[in-house]
Amino acid sequence: MAPEHKLKVLVFLITSGTDYQLEQAAVAERMAAKLNLSLTIEYADSDGVYETLQVLKAIQSAPGLRPDAVVVEPVGTSMVQVAQAAAAAGIGWAILNRDADYLTGLRSKSSVPIFGVSTDNEAVGRIQGQQMNALTPPGGCVLYLEGPTSSDVSRHRASGMLASKRPDILLKHLRGGWTESGAYQAIQSWLQLGTSKVTKIDVLVSQNDTMAMGARKAFEEITDRAQRQRFLALPFVGCDGVPDKGQAYVLAGLLKATVINPPLTGIALEMLAHAVRSHTQPAERTLVVPHPFPPLERLHVSN
Repeated sequence: MAPEHKLKVLVFLITSGTDYQLEQAAVAERMAAKLNLSLTIEYADSDGVYETLQVLKAIQSAPGLRPDAVVVEPVGTSMVQVAQAAAAAGIGWAILNRDADYLTGLRSKSSVPIFGVSTDNEAVGRIQGQQMNALTPPGGCVLYLEGPTSSDVSRHRASGMLASKRPDILLKHLRGGWTESGAYQAIQSWLQLGTSKVTKIDVLVSQNDTMAMGARKAFEEITDRAQRQRFLALPFVGCDGVPDKGQAYVLAGLLKATVINPPLTGIALEMLAHAVRSHTQPAERTLVVPHPFPPLERLHVSN
């Protein structure tokens, strides 16, 4: 990687179907313009095999066409073989929101920047557990919408939530796959079960804002007026807190609360450019701190 030319960076994100991923792309574009980088953004459409093949294809392309660095948020695995191929080709590697134990070994054998940047997703979960505690009455029940089982983000957020929520709160788990359509379908399927009519749900908590809005959409289509109003009156809690989406939903009353997760792409690109231009290796792992929105002290159980 030569610092004299305009660095070419490939950013590969999970999907264009969530507010946060679109914000990641927008922040990457702004940071690339600020740092004078040549940026290409691609989406995996939640397909880990496609993502792996496309990133490998870019890495293995002709020297004049390949990127100088890849910033990737994996759909499935931590992409160890792809990272190894990138390092072998002299291509920098930044992995987002993923546990990647191979970073230490690759860094010891490579001169290009190799590092990870993640939201502190355990902290995200702890905040959501505290939001549950504030909004759920004693012995209450929370409908909890999670991301895919293969996702480190989903796993860490659930772990943090379980560590901080009150033990008397009952959880009903559903998988929404990060997207609005996935959450919509999960809620629709749940509503067809007899238990949905007899279980008193007090709060809906979603591991991202997009799934929370998918749940609202499903509830809005309930034909029974009393049942529809009961579900739409629930406190909805999301996560990601993009200013014109999640935070705006809170201000409009569509969500009761969210968790603000600063976008990671801008941080990764800034670290990458600095490392290349200063011939240094960035910190191996950087954790980005989330924040509740609104402040926790403003939340309480509705009468």
